[in-house]
Amino acid sequence: MRILLLFGFLVFLDIYAFQAIRFIGQNWPAWLRTGIFVLYWSVPVIAIGYMLAAQAGVIDNWSKGLVSIVRAFIFIFYLAKFFVAVILLVDDLRRLLFKAYEGIAGPVKFDKGRSRFMAQLALIIGAIPLGSLSYGIIRNRYRYQVRREIVRISGLPLNLKGLKVIQISDIHSGSFTDTEPVRKAVDLINEEEADLVFFTGDLVNYRSEEAMDYVDVFDKIRAKYGVYSVLGNHDYGDYVQWDSPAEKTANMENLYDIHRRLGWQLLRNESALVPVNGHNIGVIGVENYSAHPRFPKYGDLKTAYGQASEADLKILLSHDPSHWMDQVILPEYQDIALTLSGHTHGMQFGIEIPGWIKWSPIKYVYKEWAGLYKEANQYLYVNRGLGYLGYPGRVGILPEITVLELQEA
Repeated sequence: MRILLLFGFLVFLDIYAFQAIRFIGQNWPAWLRTGIFVLYWSVPVIAIGYMLAAQAGVIDNWSKGLVSIVRAFIFIFYLAKFFVAVILLVDDLRRLLFKAYEGIAGPVKFDKGRSRFMAQLALIIGAIPLGSLSYGIIRNRYRYQVRREIVRISGLPLNLKGLKVIQISDIHSGSFTDTEPVRKAVDLINEEEADLVFFTGDLVNYRSEEAMDYVDVFDKIRAKYGVYSVLGNHDYGDYVQWDSPAEKTANMENLYDIHRRLGWQLLRNESALVPVNGHNIGVIGVENYSAHPRFPKYGDLKTAYGQASEADLKILLSHDPSHWMDQVILPEYQDIALTLSGHTHGMQFGIEIPGWIKWSPIKYVYKEWAGLYKEANQYLYVNRGLGYLGYPGRVGILPEITVLELQEA
């Protein structure tokens, strides 16, 4: 029944939104009008074909990345048609009101036909999401942006000045459809010749096997003093219906093994002391911890902090930035100079013009959602993510490689 209702709604959108194209195209050359009409109606044909294939289980053998792209383009086209239909509805209500008034007051002079202006406006409004979201998929999925920040830390030891730290986050390897563009990201990372590289969670979307095709990509990441990683909320397999607890456990063990094969030191509520130029850097890694109730709280900062207590510089890896402001890190661990998080992706949608505007809808959910933040003498950096999830693209918020240079305040 739900499929039938969805099908009926989509058919209604197809027919209703088509009125704008048919009206505007009345005077087009026949070849152009035919071509546009065929292109328009190919979308519902593809959508119906996809739904039937999904019901028949045909798409089960498709890669998750390919499925997400097909779904996204179908959604984008129908979103555009929805906006076209809304504008046409406004025009039809206008016509209806004039006709009702004529029925009450007698004949009046007004155009009973569809407004050419409103039809054109409908197509323009519909073209905005169609163009921007399609561009975000085609152009921006792998358009990696290297963002640089100088972090001035109070009391930073002289021998640690100029330390170069790279952060990546939210790889979501199950969303990728091609390894070659991802290798370019690894090349960009290695070109920086970083002292330390940190990965702050969400290597996969749902299952550990999604990362298997990318082991020989990300194992090429190099850093002078090593690569360290933590888990994100998607890494635990909590969004999958497993046949048994043992199957979920095996999935996690495989993920741990993948981190080992990558050459990354996975920190699970533990810390590592990294000797650098006669000083110890305490890298503290907590499992996922969120202030939002719908995300898991596996993190145990008290346990993780232990070994790093005497370190000369403390850096915390915590996937969810809400951990920073959850009345834990700031008041109780004031000697943690820098916290690195990810998780938000910047919602993969927004507007960023340096010095002018920085906006995304995610700001209404997370106070700290992208970039560098400071509270007293403590810093938080929220990485915008290397991969993508759900919508297989980015609009305004590009995939990020963060380069942080530490200096004394």
